[in-house]
Amino acid sequence: QVQLVESGGGLVQAGGSLRLSCAASGSIYSILAMGWYCQAPGKQRELVARITSGGSINYADSVKGRFTISRDNAKNTVYLQMNTLKPEDTAVYYCNANIRRSPWSSPVEYWGQGTQVTVSS
Repeated sequence: QVQLVESGGGLVQAGGSLRLSCAASGSIYSILAMGWYCQAPGKQRELVARITSGGSINYADSVKGRFTISRDNAKNTVYLQMNTLKPEDTAVYYCNANIRRSPWSSPVEYWGQGTQVTVSS
């Protein structure tokens, strides 16, 4: 099995910073992409940032210039550096990974348990 373990969420004042991390473990041959999604109360889950194995990066318009996604391939870990946080960033943030478990397997999507980020005004 594959597991995604997230950390780094918490409570921060507006204008502050937070760094989320997500480590993938288990039977992993390769990771095609990893990313972060957020879900606020009463809203659908939406993309925050995503990075592929080839280095392509996508950001939500609302976080461009404030958030930075990065990866450590040797550790199967993805990070989200969150700067200049705003109250509207408050949400549960979920790690996502597209993973091949063997050279002959098709990629499968996996999700972390989510970590709460709360930004006070």
